[in-house]
Amino acid sequence: MSELEEWSTSRLLTTAARLVDHAWNERLLDIGITHAGYTTLGVLSRQGTMTGVKLALAMHVQAQTIGKTIEKLERQGLISKIRDSSDRRSQRITITAAGIDALARAEDIERTLMVGAGLESSDLRHLLHGIIDELAPQRHKSAAAG
Repeated sequence: MSELEEWSTSRLLTTAARLVDHAWNERLLDIGITHAGYTTLGVLSRQGTMTGVKLALAMHVQAQTIGKTIEKLERQGLISKIRDSSDRRSQRITITAAGIDALARAEDIERTLMVGAGLESSDLRHLLHGIIDELAPQRHKSAAAG
């Protein structure tokens, strides 16, 4: 029996996620972004300009977690921050033309990585959707309470 057979499902899932993240980051080095940066650009491209708090919620992470990613993407010119005209303390984040180009390149890498590794499976996608749908509302409740 393989050692993996003894692992819990949660350990298998978190290890697989970490390995996919590492594989992503290795391939994204040419573009100069991380997997978190790619995800951030994708959310901004699909959902438009938003605050850092809304961006964090859309990505299912804490606002503090996304801060370094936002700073790095801004330094690279892939996103920009705009002062909110109704609330001068708040900033809205938007993707730039360079960010859209980087996102397109990263999407090509994603297609290659996912298909090449045999990770494009509708069954796997369905199971992952179920996990996210089940756990994401709990995270939002915890964040609102904290």
